[in-house]
Amino acid sequence: MAKFKTALIVATMAVAVVGCQKKRPETLPPGPGGPVDPGPGPGPGGGAQPGSAEHFRQNVVSDTINFDFDQYDIDSRARQILDSQAQWLTQYPTTRITLEGHADERGTREYNLALGDRRANAAKNYLAARGVSPTRITTISYGKERPIALGSDEASWAQNRRAVTIVIN
Repeated sequence: MAKFKTALIVATMAVAVVGCQKKRPETLPPGPGGPVDPGPGPGPGGGAQPGSAEHFRQNVVSDTINFDFDQYDIDSRARQILDSQAQWLTQYPTTRITLEGHADERGTREYNLALGDRRANAAKNYLAARGVSPTRITTISYGKERPIALGSDEASWAQNRRAVTIVIN
């Protein structure tokens, strides 16, 4: 019986080893100094799938707009960013987005959630005014819960006061 168990274990290990061996590729790469086919180079948008989140990030000025302290108005820099987003979204009319509103760490949780909501909705209203259907846009506020900069100084707070556009399909 012991010999049978030993043989069974050895056979199982042999099958596992054979099953884990690398398979030879169908086509081998060229040898040293041989010609190299780089394949298709990146096209417009850096080669990302048109209409994808990666394509969006590659083709707009930014996916993030920032706000002044305790503000949710769209300034000239935010307008430039949102205009580029609206242009991209017009080219891909079935693409949906989520606008995330964020705040810095100062203030209560409830106040910052409300401020993040106002920031996300300000961006949504701006995009809608530029021809993007509001039915394609959802908003969510994270308040101060998802900072991108962890410092407790003006530079960090300025980065955290933002609205971020996320492509969801």
